[in-house]
Amino acid sequence: MTTTDISVEELETPYDGLPPTATADFNRDGFVHLSGVLTPETIAQYEPTITSEVIRLNTQHLPLAERDTYGKAFLQVTNLWRQNEKVKDLVFARRLAGIAAQLLGVHAVRLYHDQALYKEPSGGITPWHADQYYWPLSSDRCVTLWLPLQETPLEMGPLAFARGSHNFAFGRDLPISDESEAQLQNAVAEQHFEDVVEPFALGDASFHRGWTFHHAGPNRGTEPRRVMTVIYLDADLRTTEPTNRNQTADLANWMPDTEIGQIPQSPLNPILYSAS
Repeated sequence: MTTTDISVEELETPYDGLPPTATADFNRDGFVHLSGVLTPETIAQYEPTITSEVIRLNTQHLPLAERDTYGKAFLQVTNLWRQNEKVKDLVFARRLAGIAAQLLGVHAVRLYHDQALYKEPSGGITPWHADQYYWPLSSDRCVTLWLPLQETPLEMGPLAFARGSHNFAFGRDLPISDESEAQLQNAVAEQHFEDVVEPFALGDASFHRGWTFHHAGPNRGTEPRRVMTVIYLDADLRTTEPTNRNQTADLANWMPDTEIGQIPQSPLNPILYSAS
C-alpha cells in the first residue's frame, strides 16, 4: 500500500482521540484543540497541492505595506474543493466531518464551504471576530475546522479563542476590522474571558462554533502560516434572512437556489457525514 493510499484510508477512518468530555467541553468553551487529528504523513500528501492552488488562485497582489488590516491578515482562497480533486478528498474527509458532528451533537453535517488561509511572513494580526457574522444561518449549530499544514508555534500566529464567548451577544454586528479588534479586545478583557493562545503541533486541529470570538497574532516567522479550514453545518440547519451584505453574498455564493428558511441541499452543500 502506498503512502497516498494510507493517507486516503486515514481520511475515511474515524478519529479515536476525542476525550469522553469533548462534546461537553465544546459546548462550554465554544472551541476545542485536538491532537493528532491527522498524521504528519497525511498532511504532507495534501499541503503541496493546497499551496499550489492558493498560489494559482490568489487575487491579492498588493505589497503587504499597501494593504489594510484585513488584507495583511492572510491570503484567502475559498472552495478549493471545486478546483482540485485531491483537495476535495481532504475537504470531504469523513474523519473530519465526523468530529464536527460529534462536537455539535448532531446526526449529520453538510458542507458550507472551505477556505485556505495563508498568513505570509510579516503578515499582520487577524482581528478579533466571530465567523457567524458572515453567515445567514438560523442557529449556531455550525463549526469551523482550523487545520494548520505545518507546525505552528506562537511566533507564527496560531488561532486563539475567547473561552466561553459564544454565549456573549455583544459584538455580533462587527465584521473583521480594526473596529472589531478594538471593541472585542476590550470586551474580552472586561468579561474576563480567557484568551487561549496555544501552539499547534503538526497534525493538531481546532474546531470552533460560529459565534466563538477568536483572533490570531502576526506571523513573525520566515515561512507562511499555511492553514486549511472547512465549515460544517448541522444537516438540518436552515437559512435565515440576511442581516448584512456579507450574508447576502454568502447566500448567493455558497447556497445558491436555497430559499430563506430552507435547508441548503444543493450539490454545493453535500452531507459529508451521517451516523445512519
